[in-house]
Amino acid sequence: MSEADKVLRREVVALLEKGQAHVTVEYALEGLEPHLRAVRPPEQHSVWEVLEHMRIAQHDIIRYTLDPDYNSPPWPKGYWPDLPDTLNEAQWRDTVDGFYRGRDEAISLAHNTDIVLTDEIPYGEGRTYLRQLLLVADHNAYHLGQIVTARRALASW
Repeated sequence: MSEADKVLRREVVALLEKGQAHVTVEYALEGLEPHLRAVRPPEQHSVWEVLEHMRIAQHDIIRYTLDPDYNSPPWPKGYWPDLPDTLNEAQWRDTVDGFYRGRDEAISLAHNTDIVLTDEIPYGEGRTYLRQLLLVADHNAYHLGQIVTARRALASW
């Protein structure tokens, strides 16, 4: 593996997990009181809705990247959850843990030296592995901003 490839992979992983120009997921969720997780500030989604959307989209992008037989959910309904009447701890943990599992899978893809990141995905309509990983990072960064905004509106930031 070339030095340039090592640097590229290291930087992609840093973008996925370290935040760089934005907060990390860990920081965005830290200290959020359980009773606020599913509260919708005016004109916004709840923190849980945004995080669950991030989890679903991240899962979709990685599955599409790795599985030629994968079928994406319908847009947009399949990417945004319905807000439950009550959000229990198990539902919250499923979302948080599922997000981290998906992020770990994206990081594993970035580390997988059997894949050339700049190669096109054979069935990927011209998309590259690198593009998919950057899409995950970009999408997550965008929605982390929404989580911060929601928390500010809830006086929980």
